[in-house]
Amino acid sequence: MPDDPTVPDLVRAWISGWTVSRGAADPQPEPWGWTIDVGQYRHPWRHVLPAPVEADVRKLTEGTTVPWTWLKLFGVDERALPWIGPGWHIDVPGHLMTCRLRPETPAVPAGYRITTWSRGGVIRALVRTADGEYAARGQIGIGPGVGPGIGPGEAPVAVVDQVETVPEHRRRGLGSLLMRTLQSEAHAEGARTGLLVGTTQGRALYATLGWQWHAPMLSLWYDPSTPSDLPVGGS
Repeated sequence: MPDDPTVPDLVRAWISGWTVSRGAADPQPEPWGWTIDVGQYRHPWRHVLPAPVEADVRKLTEGTTVPWTWLKLFGVDERALPWIGPGWHIDVPGHLMTCRLRPETPAVPAGYRITTWSRGGVIRALVRTADGEYAARGQIGIGPGVGPGIGPGEAPVAVVDQVETVPEHRRRGLGSLLMRTLQSEAHAEGARTGLLVGTTQGRALYATLGWQWHAPMLSLWYDPSTPSDLPVGGS
């Protein structure tokens, strides 16, 4: 990774691992960013704009006709909502973050056990209770890395994805266990930089584990069949 990467550099690197994690198609370049075929119910594809400008966002959102198209706008927050056309809905805010990976050996909280495995470029971690009850999970997609300082000859990147803890098992250190385990496993696979887009709640945990914040992300999806939840000032 460059010593001082730009947000578009980081977004492109994040995409390279996210598509591996989700089994999505290769991102297709657009003048404003990338389009990704995701191929899931209520998530057929998404548009990713690493440096959105008003004219592009207005044209893209006003021209969308496919329900459940998703839009990811980096570097902007809800102040950009007046750019959005009709029929769109707000998802939870996101936060683009990175960290330097290193070998770690986290302690497993009493009463739990963790299992990891890797397949197809995706490292998964599963936390269960001693008697096998599901408690938490997460995964990392290992991307080839792209862009200045992230291309061929550079270490791959590790993108954290779909981390969750069952409500009754929260506040027991399982989130930290998952993250540190996944980070260490990714380092063993050759990755040296971790990336993620986390929620506001997750951002606090990640910061305690050494993750650095870079930019906000505004996330929206399109469904004209239900009333828009854009605030006054949006359209």
